[in-house]
Amino acid sequence: MALSIGYPSKQGLYDPSFEKDSCGVGFVANIKGEKTHDIVKKGLQVLQNLNHRGAVGSDPKTGDGAGVLVQIPDEFFRMYFEKSNIELPKAGEYAVGMVFLPKEPALRLQCEGIIERVIEEEGQKVLAWRDVPTDNRGIGETAKGTEPTIRQVFVAANNKNQTEFERKLYIIRKRAENEVKRLVDKSTEYFYICSLSSRTVVYKGLLLADQIKGFFVDLDDINFKSAISLVHSRYSTNTFPTWDLAQPFRFLAHNGEINTIRGNRNWMAAREGVLESESFSKDISKLFPIVSPNGSDSASLDNILELLEADGRSLAHSMMMLIPEAWQNNSLMEDYKKAFYEYHGSLIEPWDGPAAVAFSDGIQVGATLDRNGLRPARYIITKGGLVVLASEVGVLDIKPEEIKEKGKLKPGKMFLVDTSQGRIIDDEELKREICNIKPYKEIVEKNRIKLESYEILEEKY
Repeated sequence: MALSIGYPSKQGLYDPSFEKDSCGVGFVANIKGEKTHDIVKKGLQVLQNLNHRGAVGSDPKTGDGAGVLVQIPDEFFRMYFEKSNIELPKAGEYAVGMVFLPKEPALRLQCEGIIERVIEEEGQKVLAWRDVPTDNRGIGETAKGTEPTIRQVFVAANNKNQTEFERKLYIIRKRAENEVKRLVDKSTEYFYICSLSSRTVVYKGLLLADQIKGFFVDLDDINFKSAISLVHSRYSTNTFPTWDLAQPFRFLAHNGEINTIRGNRNWMAAREGVLESESFSKDISKLFPIVSPNGSDSASLDNILELLEADGRSLAHSMMMLIPEAWQNNSLMEDYKKAFYEYHGSLIEPWDGPAAVAFSDGIQVGATLDRNGLRPARYIITKGGLVVLASEVGVLDIKPEEIKEKGKLKPGKMFLVDTSQGRIIDDEELKREICNIKPYKEIVEKNRIKLESYEILEEKY
């Protein structure tokens, strides 16, 4: 989608492939998984305090983008649909899709029709559409000029397995994107699915950090509750921001840049011809292209994380594959961890560059740093079970006597909160468990081939 990428075409000394960015990122979470509106409010306060990390252009009221990822506020949506006599299934048995749609009515209806048809063809049920209430009086003229129609689609699961349901939702989104693309490519209208999940929902846009709460009316409702609030304020250096490139994406929010992005994208495109998956079986081809050709480097990373997670790996496992520690020449690293990185290094290349990445699937929320640790990430844990992590300190006012622990992420390390277990899993325990899921050391040693072990035959002429 030409409009989606937001860059001018290559001309003179300008090349859009060299665009880079740096942003503000953070999250607030209740360790025990207790959903409250206060967590949402605190997340938005963190976002507002990261406002200086976001950028603006010539229009001072149009930001580079900001947003928040939260758990699905089941109570809020249930109360809303009670007025319409629509009964939602149990939490986890229905999904919410946040969709940017064209303003032009006929085109919007076509897009909605495609989404509904694909949902039905994949064996799920469309429950309802909901207009997301917004107030654009405080946003800039530039943002208003490309503002999409924002609606939510509610989808009922046709099975009780939430993991399988999430996998189906992934297929639905990719199919719908591919089919709608042909329509939108011929117009100047917008189409983008911000999120489609039974666990999380994303509210984002071409906004300043302090505009999010005022623009999305839902976020100010006392019944809008979550135990996780992941936020992002975008600073896109020399880029041309768009509504869809605002973050968080469907799983992550990223501060930094991926220097290996062109190679990473090319390798993923090359793999599609031989890609196989027990989880998706013949449906794997419905996901192509895995990486959206018009996404930012952060969006591309999110595309791959989404694939790895949907294929059955945990978020932490997937992030270890994508952003590994410096392991090759580390004599102090445990053998089982080296074997894990060596094994996965043969499957996928690292997404390298200065980066701090926060991520969540609606159950776990965490963050990791690149192997050089060139982007900051600091955290505070309170005695009351609150966790605050951000790209800088001071994003939330917390009294010193309430603080149980504070610290910073180190290069290549990971910080993870598991709300289902109600605890923080430290880097050592987390990676020891993941690295011993399979006997990676045995697998590597059995299959490794070293050229120096073969006799070199010199051909004489």
